[in-house]
Amino acid sequence: MSVVNAIVEIFQTSGFVSLSWQNWVMIAVSFLLLYFAIVKKYEPLLLLPIAFGMLLVNIYPDIMYDPLMLSSYDGEVVAGAHWYDTGVLRLIYSGVKSSIFPCLIFLAIGAMTDFGPLLANPSSLMLGAAAQFGIYVAFIVAILSGNIPGFEGFDPKEAASIAIIGGADGPTAIYLTSKLAPHLLGPIAVAAYSYMALIPLIQPPIMRALTTKKEREIKMDQLRTVSKAEKIIFPIVVTVICVLILPSVAPLLGMLMLGNLFKESGVTDRLSDTAQNALCNIVTILLGVTVGATAEGKTFLDFKTIAIIIIGLIAFAFSTVGGVLFAKLLNFITKGKINPLIGSAGVSAVPMAARVSQVEGRKYNASNFLLMHAMGPNVAGVIGSAVAAGFLLLTFE
Repeated sequence: MSVVNAIVEIFQTSGFVSLSWQNWVMIAVSFLLLYFAIVKKYEPLLLLPIAFGMLLVNIYPDIMYDPLMLSSYDGEVVAGAHWYDTGVLRLIYSGVKSSIFPCLIFLAIGAMTDFGPLLANPSSLMLGAAAQFGIYVAFIVAILSGNIPGFEGFDPKEAASIAIIGGADGPTAIYLTSKLAPHLLGPIAVAAYSYMALIPLIQPPIMRALTTKKEREIKMDQLRTVSKAEKIIFPIVVTVICVLILPSVAPLLGMLMLGNLFKESGVTDRLSDTAQNALCNIVTILLGVTVGATAEGKTFLDFKTIAIIIIGLIAFAFSTVGGVLFAKLLNFITKGKINPLIGSAGVSAVPMAARVSQVEGRKYNASNFLLMHAMGPNVAGVIGSAVAAGFLLLTFE
């Protein structure tokens, strides 16, 4: 009898007892994301830590326990609470909430980015701007969602935070949301990074639907060689102009351009190497796991979160549409010199979106090499999403 009691006691103190159906749903979702990361290889460096963080928090919710807040969304201060009682991932998550991780990620992205294709083809800047179309569509949809019976909808600050998912830029989404709607940071961050990782699934059907076979076969001319002086001057000029116009964009854009200056100056190789490799890898691990760990079933699975996921997908889709349609317009103006597939790379998921353009182009013309042409709008999209975030901050903060 004592053995039976011991077994019962072990079961009652195990994690199985405390798991709700919401936790089991999120565990299943984490398995699906792990499958995409490991088997399908959809941006595993990003998707795998997010999926594992999601798994961790749903089998052991205390790993994200916050003694100062009773809930991820609507908490009340607990008397006598101490920071050192906090779950380990919640401590690391402070790097997300404080915008330290997003800014460091931008530093790393800058150090890995070559603005040469953008400088060689300045029209890429317009493609990057056009691919922010989904941000404004999503903002309108989020505002109008309040007309759904029984749903309270989103206020302008919340709508702006949700809309930035359309930029396909996880660090920017985190940065903006932490300023405007911190209570929605979890679902918005998960949506933004998940959609970034799933670009190979989301974008190709839209690209094929909006282009003809003839357009997809277009072979573009080789880009001109960009001088070293141009590459050094560019980040400095962009920083000065953009920050003077939109001061709120300084943390993100400043770090992006600083990282790029490390790379292009030729005198800070050690700093550039650290930013590109060690720093980027460390921050990606910490940010990915903690972003995934915000998806705890009991607080994550509600109608508002589902609405954010849906509107985020709408934003992402319309950003792809905006980029492709504008590329089609440029193709018409240049009399067939622009392959519209590169327009989809105007979202700022670097270099994922550019690789998708390359893969799709090769399917219809084996001699096509669109990667460098797509990198132009791709890096322009990084600047475009940061500027869009600065504009939304200026408007709603």
